[in-house]
Amino acid sequence: MPNDDLIHDPHGGMPRLLEIMRRLRDPETGCPWDIEQTFATIAPYTIEEAYEVADAIEREAWDELKGELGDLLFQSVFHAQMAAEAGLFTFDEVADTMSDKMVARHPHVFGDESRDKSAEQQTRDWETIKAAERAAKKQHGVLDGVAVGLPALLRAVKLQKRAARVGFDWPSTSEVIDKIVEEARELHEARETMTEAEVFEEFGDLLFVIANLARHLEIDPESALRAANAKFTRRFRRIEERLADRGKTPDESDLEEMDALWNEAKAEEKNAG
Repeated sequence: MPNDDLIHDPHGGMPRLLEIMRRLRDPETGCPWDIEQTFATIAPYTIEEAYEVADAIEREAWDELKGELGDLLFQSVFHAQMAAEAGLFTFDEVADTMSDKMVARHPHVFGDESRDKSAEQQTRDWETIKAAERAAKKQHGVLDGVAVGLPALLRAVKLQKRAARVGFDWPSTSEVIDKIVEEARELHEARETMTEAEVFEEFGDLLFVIANLARHLEIDPESALRAANAKFTRRFRRIEERLADRGKTPDESDLEEMDALWNEAKAEEKNAG
């Protein structure tokens, strides 16, 4: 029977959310859109919601973060409901699996290991435990288990980290920078004679090496690119504002004028900092 009291309980917590999801997917009384969804159709929304969380944190929009985290949680609930309907697993099993994993990976907190270790040692221990988990799943290749669906820059860094553990890595940042220069020169000099497919491949190689440089510099390339996107947006809006003061739009301007306004916006930011 429908549990309407729980549905309308403002303090119903997880049971309320799970019941709402169950009702939305009810084949007779649920929402037609929710009923027709599959794991594949919902997955893009899951990725989008994760980025919404990251965006709120990046902007320090703490008043928005609660809602964004709720949206992301709902994605897990949606997938778990579809899995339960297919007889695969339940939401409780998802929670239990994560709890088991966290307990197993933190023997220094939940077991008898000492907490008296450095962050670097803890990282090494963590990787050892994860390697054992991959072995239990019969993932014996060095690169096994790095999810294909990760953002490309993030997956590049993870692949490179795995390879570096077995010694397949440049010894210093200098070699990585030299490789970037080499790849960029090859792309620049040969682009007129390359096929479209070859240009595509060479550009991918260049991005892959740049991701490797981020790893050597201990920089998250996704965060760095988001920051660069934000900076570009901020400065270009400043260009639009200055042009508007002159009664113009970007379409009515030219590169020389906009470049000068860009440099002004850049100088203003540096002086303000």
